[in-house]
Amino acid sequence: MGSLVGHVAPGCGFLLIGLWHFFNHIRLFSVRPKSYVAPPWFPSPLLRHLELILIILGSLASISMELVIGPEKHEPFDDDGTIPSNHLHNFEHASISLTFLIYAAFTIYFDRIKIKERDAMSQFLGAIAFAQQLLIFHLHSADHMGVEGQYHWLLQTVIAISLATTLLNIPFPKSIMVSFVRSVSIAFQGIWFIVMGIMLWTPSLIPKGCYLNIEEDHQVVRCHTTEALHRAKSLVNIQFSWYMTGTVVLAILGYVYLTKLYPEEPDYLPLVRKTDEDDDDLEMRKLGN
Repeated sequence: MGSLVGHVAPGCGFLLIGLWHFFNHIRLFSVRPKSYVAPPWFPSPLLRHLELILIILGSLASISMELVIGPEKHEPFDDDGTIPSNHLHNFEHASISLTFLIYAAFTIYFDRIKIKERDAMSQFLGAIAFAQQLLIFHLHSADHMGVEGQYHWLLQTVIAISLATTLLNIPFPKSIMVSFVRSVSIAFQGIWFIVMGIMLWTPSLIPKGCYLNIEEDHQVVRCHTTEALHRAKSLVNIQFSWYMTGTVVLAILGYVYLTKLYPEEPDYLPLVRKTDEDDDDLEMRKLGN
C-alpha cells in the first residue's frame, strides 16, 4: 500500500462502495420511508452478490500484492522465517484486507443459509473490519511524525465514523441518517486514500522544503527543516478540511436530487368491488335465516 497505486486502487474501491450504498440507501428510503430498514449490502441486478464478490476479489488482490507480488523476492519472510522490519507494513495492510475478506465471505454465507439476524451479524463483521483498520493505522509501523503520518492521523477520524455508524446500524436499522453518514464516510475514506496516494508519491506535488527519500525500500516524504515540516502538515490539514467540506456539500445535494428523482410510493388500500352476484348471495343468506 505504500505507493501511489497502493493507495489509489483501494481508494477507488472504498469510493465505489460508498457511492453504491449512498445511492441505494437514499432511493430505498425515498420510495418507502415508513418501511425503510437499512441492509448491510445491496444486491446487484447483474449478480446478486456482486458487491461482496468485488470486496473479496479486491481483498485477495491486496493481500497478494502486499505479501507476494510487492516484495522484491516475492517472499514476505526473511531467510530464517521471520518477518523483516521493511515488510512489517505489508503484513499490517494485508491484515486489514483479510478482515474485509472475512466480512464479505461470511455475509454471502449468511445470505445463502438464511440465518436469523443475518443483517445484524453482517453489520457486526463490518464493524470488526473497520475496527481492525482503525487499530492498524493507529499503531502503524510507519512514521507517525512525518507528512505521511499526518495523512494517516486524519484518515483515522474518518474510519472511526465508519466504525461508529456501522455499530449504530445494528440497534437503529431504520435510521436513514445513520446509513447516510456511514455511506458518506466510506466514500470519503476512498477520496482521502486517493488524495494521499497522489500527494505523497507525485514528486511535483511534494510541499516546498520537503523531498522523497527511500527508506527500507519505501519512499517517504522528508522535510529539510522543522518549519517546512510544520508547513507541510498544515497544508495536509487544509486539504482534509476542503475535501471534507466539498464531500458534505455534494452529499447533501445528492440527497436532495435523489429524493426528488424517486418520490414516495403511495400507500394503496385493498379495495373489494362488490358484484351483483355478491348481492344475490347476501339476499339468499337472509332468506335462509
